Amino acid sequence: MNNFFGGGEEQKPQGPDPVFAAKTEMEMYTDLFNKIASECFQKCASRKHKEPDLSLGEMTCTDRCVSKYLEGQQLIGVVLQKANEQQAQQQAAMQSMQQNFN
Repeated sequence: MNNFFGGGEEQKPQGPDPVFAAKTEMEMYTDLFNKIASECFQKCASRKHKEPDLSLGEMTCTDRCVSKYLEGQQLIGVVLQKANEQQAQQQAAMQSMQQNFN
């Protein structure tokens, strides 16, 4: 279909919108950072707060907490990736069966 100026309809690019993907990724990392900061601060920071800096023990605890949290997130990511791959394989198999049936 032509528009008023004689040009054809614009073709939308296939695949995900890169701006949407970047925004979603940024929101995900912001959420991850906030969760880590909240959880590790609650777990590791002393309730006394007499000094402006963390003690050596608090810093060590925070380092370990962040490391464990990120390892956990990585493992969850691997599990979700495998689940997504299995789902994609199942969908491809279903489409193949439907095409063979027709």
